[in-house]
Amino acid sequence: MTTTYWAVVFLLYAMMAFGQGRAQQAPPANLVAPDIPGVVAGGTPIQVIQHRFERAEGPVAMPDGGILFTGRNSIIRIHPDGNVSTFVENSNGSNGLGFDRDGRLISVQRAAGNQKVGVLYPPDRITVLADSYDGKPFGQLNDLVVSRNGGVYFTDTSGDNKGIYYIPPGGKAVRVHDGIASPNGVQLSPEEKIIYAHDKDGEYLLAFDVRPDGTLTNRRNFAKYQSVRVPGHKDPLLAEDNGADGIAIDSEGRVYAATNLGVEVFSPQGKFLGSIPVIWGGENFNLRKPANLCFSGPDKKTLYVVGAGSAFKVQMLAQGFTGRAK
Repeated sequence: MTTTYWAVVFLLYAMMAFGQGRAQQAPPANLVAPDIPGVVAGGTPIQVIQHRFERAEGPVAMPDGGILFTGRNSIIRIHPDGNVSTFVENSNGSNGLGFDRDGRLISVQRAAGNQKVGVLYPPDRITVLADSYDGKPFGQLNDLVVSRNGGVYFTDTSGDNKGIYYIPPGGKAVRVHDGIASPNGVQLSPEEKIIYAHDKDGEYLLAFDVRPDGTLTNRRNFAKYQSVRVPGHKDPLLAEDNGADGIAIDSEGRVYAATNLGVEVFSPQGKFLGSIPVIWGGENFNLRKPANLCFSGPDKKTLYVVGAGSAFKVQMLAQGFTGRAK
């Protein structure tokens, strides 16, 4: 065989090895949180639960203090003692997760050509809640949050149906906002009077007031991201967008945003309070960052963060909101 042939083969293997190394790059074991008064004590370890997951997204709290999150095409469970098991073997490409008031696990499901929101578990209650809007299929579903009354808010990030949607209990999906360039994470405030939504292409975390019928009004810039897009940066992740992804809240109404900076923390009024550096690898222009997060633990004072094939936990001073799983 020719020298050129073997050169090409070697190059392909090298590229594959680089890609696998980037995807499975181990996070350092010495990450610590800064002091954010009332939120987290300075020097608190950012504990690595496990890395080398094929995928890690969409965490939601379990009643026992553990969490579920979405793997490559499965739902993974992290037990309170740190053990890991498979909860659902075929998740239909699930991403965002939430529990409704009846304990059903609801997910946005993104299997090729089959974008939908539906009940994933228990097996005898699997059902589709929405698979299209205005006669058109969804483009790329991303995240969801389930309200206390069982309504489901979710985001579609691309295509003709891009926007924020709401499925009222027993009803059909309605688009409640369509003016975000790149919608992503979505979350409700503790009293469920405000919806927070990410715009990966924007400078601000957005907020909307929730009307009694579940529709949205009064869009506003809630908080300015400290992580911003850096056009032309050598790391494609930083050049592409601000990395704004999942959102969590605590019992005091503070907002936690997964971005390229780690976990940015904002007051209920939108003031930046600090960031928890769940990021690594940036020195080689291979930034690994959080995708999503949730509070859990026996007292809901453990912040779980997942992303880049890894799962972390941080013992917090703040307590997550106890009125919903997410």
